[in-house]
Amino acid sequence: MLDLVTVLTKGGLVLWSKAYTNAVNRPGSEHPVDSVIQDILIEEKSNAEGYVKESYQVKWTFANELGLIFVIVYQKILQLAYIDDLLEGFKRLFCKQFSEEIGDKETLHRYDGFDESFETLLRALEADYAQQAQRSKAPRKFQETAAFQNTLAGSKQKEIKDSPASENVTNGTSSTENLDQKLAALGLGKKGGRKSATKRGGRSSVGSRTGSDKSESESSPAVGKRKKEARTWVGGVAGTAATTNLDYSEEKEPTAIGSTRELVGTHMGTLTRDGLYDAADMDEIGQSESESEDEDLAGMTASEKPKAGGFMSFINRFTTGQVLTQEQLEPAMVKMREHMINKNVAADVADHVCESVANGLAGKTLSGFKSLTAAVRDQMEIALSRVLTPRSSTDVLRDILAAKAEKRPYTITFVGVNGVGKSTNLSKVCFWLLQNKLKILIAACDTFRSGAVEQLRVHERNLRAVLPGSVVDLYDRGYGKDPAGIAKDAVAYAHTHKYDVVLIDTAGRMQDNEPLMRALAKLVAVNQPDKVIFVGEALVGNEAVDQLVKFNQALKDFSGMQNPRQIDGMILTKFDTIDDKVGAALSMTYITGKPILFVGTGQTYTDLRKMNVKSIVTSLLGR
Repeated sequence: MLDLVTVLTKGGLVLWSKAYTNAVNRPGSEHPVDSVIQDILIEEKSNAEGYVKESYQVKWTFANELGLIFVIVYQKILQLAYIDDLLEGFKRLFCKQFSEEIGDKETLHRYDGFDESFETLLRALEADYAQQAQRSKAPRKFQETAAFQNTLAGSKQKEIKDSPASENVTNGTSSTENLDQKLAALGLGKKGGRKSATKRGGRSSVGSRTGSDKSESESSPAVGKRKKEARTWVGGVAGTAATTNLDYSEEKEPTAIGSTRELVGTHMGTLTRDGLYDAADMDEIGQSESESEDEDLAGMTASEKPKAGGFMSFINRFTTGQVLTQEQLEPAMVKMREHMINKNVAADVADHVCESVANGLAGKTLSGFKSLTAAVRDQMEIALSRVLTPRSSTDVLRDILAAKAEKRPYTITFVGVNGVGKSTNLSKVCFWLLQNKLKILIAACDTFRSGAVEQLRVHERNLRAVLPGSVVDLYDRGYGKDPAGIAKDAVAYAHTHKYDVVLIDTAGRMQDNEPLMRALAKLVAVNQPDKVIFVGEALVGNEAVDQLVKFNQALKDFSGMQNPRQIDGMILTKFDTIDDKVGAALSMTYITGKPILFVGTGQTYTDLRKMNVKSIVTSLLGR
């Protein structure tokens, strides 16, 4: 029935393993346990239903007090009703039988004697559930039918079963005590041992923007805001000044470019040791109110401490110095889920992250000097940092220089829904690349929206004015043409004329518009860009999940390729409008597993920042 059973530490050391077949180790395919570690555990993507890899179903559980992971692999077509009980019994049996060996951190022990114990447990559970299956096929008693529930005796029995007291007794005996009794009856796990808990190091600083800062910024009047002048009318005709402003004829010269300071802004990047221009980091947010409050209360006595409120104070009601269980953590996780959703995290993502945090805390013992508030915050910070930390390189400049050494242009395609700022952020990326002395060609492949080509032409003219001597050109073929063909011609033109980078602008499209999604998949499949960058708003919540999933699915389904291209990275726009509600960054990274390359923080060309993981985590954990 089973394919593989293994016990490993959170550091990756395999303590004990038993394979029932060699199929899991066949060459040319990734090991299912390795896939779980890479795709689930490292990414903090906990899932109660387990994990499916090819034809295998993988389930696991943690012994956090000992730092162990217990994994069972079996064929996904099998419906093994006893798998959850087997996994829990497997964990308890191993921890009891080898408690002393596990607690000895200085010696590497052998656990070969566990094979027979596990086989005994497996055979007992299989026989038990086989008997239950046979009983279920037998005719039911009248007391077990729906007709009995409608009688007076049946309704009274139902009221007793539905009472909270009976639920507590049932839950307390069926899952925990029954399993212990079964292990004792089998003569397993008699050897009891001590439990060792690993203490974690210093706490990280977390925080958010304070409410006072926000109120001050909102209350301060806008400086230099010009009042709109009323238009003058003479005999039903606009006056001379108004007529001049409304004249958009071809004879009139192009609008003069204003001050370059208005286009560039004040937040310039920095030069690296190699002389390359690097975008500035996001502004870091200070210490969280919750942690500073803990520090202020640390020296007070119990009677002097004020009554606390809010999210972290709710969690702090629990008693320290005890082993945490899933039941104790459930109210805290419900409150944490609400907190994450209030920070604009998608509901599904909040569920998975909170489940991962609960699994990471269950079984750990709180010391008398560490509150549950600090434990939850530390575990949440670890989980969020793992999700947000890029798994692949985000050094686009290095990839561009490598392509330049190969004497070919580096191509970047910008995709996204309508109105998120693709063209604006394309121009910001162009400014960043021009600062590094690269030759840029912008391909106007938005042949659908009126004014799209003209918008890029304005950016081209502005960039030339801001950076005199830089090389940036626009390649366009007007409207109504095939975007894939225009992009292909632009790449060929860039290769002939020795451009370093091609920035491909595409039309905004909703994720449910199948004809436009097919056109986008065709553009990506035909041109095979080096980077496909999704441009999304920081304002979205649950919509971010839907957009990214459907964009990736469309690129996969409509490409017609065996190994289709998908989204390689993201740019998060309008980041200056959300205060500390930065949940979209977590949602997008969690869904795609791809990094956020930049965040847009304004309207000037320098308002393009590198994402700061610590700042995002701090904002998510703040009030």
